[in-house]
Amino acid sequence: MIERTLFSAEHEAFRDSFRRFMDKEIAPHHERWEEQGYVDRDVWDKAGANGFLCPTLPAAYGGSDADKLYSVIQMEELARAGWTGIGFSLHNEIVAPYLLHYGTEAQKERYLPRLASGAMIGAIAMSEPAAGSDLQGVKSSALRQPDGSYLLNGSKTFITNGWHADLVIVVAKTNPQAGAKGTSLFLVERGMPGFDKGKRLKKVGLKAQDTSELFFDNVRLAPEQLLGGAAMENRGFICLMEQLPWERLQIAVTAVASAQAAIDWTVQYTRERKVFGQPVASYQNTRFTLAELQTEVQVARVFVDKCLELVQAGALDTATASMAKYWCSDLQCKVMDACVQLHGGYGFMWEYPIARAWADARVQRIYGGTNEIMKEVITRSMGLGAA
Repeated sequence: MIERTLFSAEHEAFRDSFRRFMDKEIAPHHERWEEQGYVDRDVWDKAGANGFLCPTLPAAYGGSDADKLYSVIQMEELARAGWTGIGFSLHNEIVAPYLLHYGTEAQKERYLPRLASGAMIGAIAMSEPAAGSDLQGVKSSALRQPDGSYLLNGSKTFITNGWHADLVIVVAKTNPQAGAKGTSLFLVERGMPGFDKGKRLKKVGLKAQDTSELFFDNVRLAPEQLLGGAAMENRGFICLMEQLPWERLQIAVTAVASAQAAIDWTVQYTRERKVFGQPVASYQNTRFTLAELQTEVQVARVFVDKCLELVQAGALDTATASMAKYWCSDLQCKVMDACVQLHGGYGFMWEYPIARAWADARVQRIYGGTNEIMKEVITRSMGLGAA
């Protein structure tokens, strides 16, 4: 196996610390969380108290001035263990960066320390019933009123952390006639009149992750709730496009870590499980299948690690991130399916981690932009736009 060179001794010490946190605060509860459809709120408080929320934020806003690899470690460890109910990565590396990069100083001071402590849980509301990967198709509107406020109307669906969320970054049209150029981002807080949360959605996988519908009925927003203030009105689509490469690479990171975990579980299982008096691992088909999967996951890991180096250097482009997202999530699903097969009937039993990982993996090819959209992005970078 190719040695990874991304992580320092300090990174690995953080990994060990986060593993201990997972063993104590997540592992004993995750099965119950899957049954109830959401994690307990206090796991967020405990994560904040231990410095596991928003570590990459500047210390002035409650973070640890850490590089992105600290968040990557969390993503890898949660994926390795199969604890998919935990929405830390979206909170840490999607919601908080929007505020850090585009927010006014007043917005940063108001929200970032609370996100870092766990006093607030963050979500971002892009997808709508009729607009998923096509963000230009968003119908929610936030129209400016004579007094300078905005009236937000619309609905969102498939919102991760939506049920727990105290702060939601909402994508809405401030100039519906301008298409993508009329999009803005708004900061909507729990309890604002007209803002309601729908039912928690029952999913095929990710059963412990709270995923909700959100509804906005004449929610009156002060000008201060426009992310970035007046200068950022109608510039929301640009912000979304700038952040998508990192968001999509996060999906690739979890895909590779999850796929490796599946291989490890399957190697252990096939050594112990006997068929016709022999371990399943003794059959050539088993060994060759696992050899093929391990080779492809190793290739994927090297590619993703290179992409992480590019992120650290601020040089990851949209097409390369799209390649990583599509290829690694496709591979993840391939690995899961093959490993379920090698588990036989037990691979279809929910108490086995491979069964849960198989169900959890499928959405990776859908969210963050479907893999078909990723291919469209890649072809455009090649000068092959649709006729």
